[in-house]
Amino acid sequence: MSRGLDHAVHAVRDLDRGAELYRRLGFTVGARNRHPWGTHNHIVQVAGGFIEILTLAEPERLGADGLSREFGVFHQNFLARGEGLSFLVLESADAAADAAAFAREGIACSPVLDFSREATRADGTGVTVGFSLALARDPLSPAVGFAACRQLKPENFWNAALQSHANTACGLAGAVLIAENPTDHHAFLSSFSGVRALHATSSGVSAVTARGAIEIMDPTAFRDHFGVAHDVVGAGLRFAALRIGVADPARAAACFAAGGIEAANQRGRLVVAPSIALGATLVFEQATGG
Repeated sequence: MSRGLDHAVHAVRDLDRGAELYRRLGFTVGARNRHPWGTHNHIVQVAGGFIEILTLAEPERLGADGLSREFGVFHQNFLARGEGLSFLVLESADAAADAAAFAREGIACSPVLDFSREATRADGTGVTVGFSLALARDPLSPAVGFAACRQLKPENFWNAALQSHANTACGLAGAVLIAENPTDHHAFLSSFSGVRALHATSSGVSAVTARGAIEIMDPTAFRDHFGVAHDVVGAGLRFAALRIGVADPARAAACFAAGGIEAANQRGRLVVAPSIALGATLVFEQATGG
């Protein structure tokens, strides 16, 4: 069974600046949250998924535990190189089963990692949210993190008020990775997504899940699709773009203009370049059925 998109991590050096970027794009941004190993985040929820704006705010809290190593230190190293999309997380119905499947496929990088943190509801009351993570690794791609995530207390996490956005964003349409040779990552993408029959084109390979598509393109195809030049430096994959479905692209464009955000119209999509979006390419497109 395929694993759909759950969330994407956008790593930034200044969390306040990152949250302000998303507000200027017309998103409702959640409160600041803190993890025990020193990362802080803001959450932007859409139906069934979210964007995690994240920084390492307290590096002195990094320890020897699995999440410090696999998530905290990973982001410390990532942010030393730059900002942008750092982790692609898929939905999990059973993290232990996913971890076992990743181990059989040779892509697991840790046992299941569970954690909880305090969160704040829209009315200001505090609640506890929890997550169970099965982490995966493409051996060719040390610069991107991968995981499957199961919500342990979903009733405390999802909030309809936080899913109402002025830009009419309503879902995650897809994640786009780039590599010099997309077919080198065919086996990993299939194992990670659970999609056995990948779609191959001249642009690359893609896995179509029940909740969004995961595409791997070469840099030339990426530029042709999104109008953004994105060179591949070093080995393996880079998480280059997040595709976001909006109910009304015209309202999204109006939000960008009001926020002073420049967006290019590329093949009917609104594209915010990484020079503006703190290292990420953010693509806004008509939601299916919208």
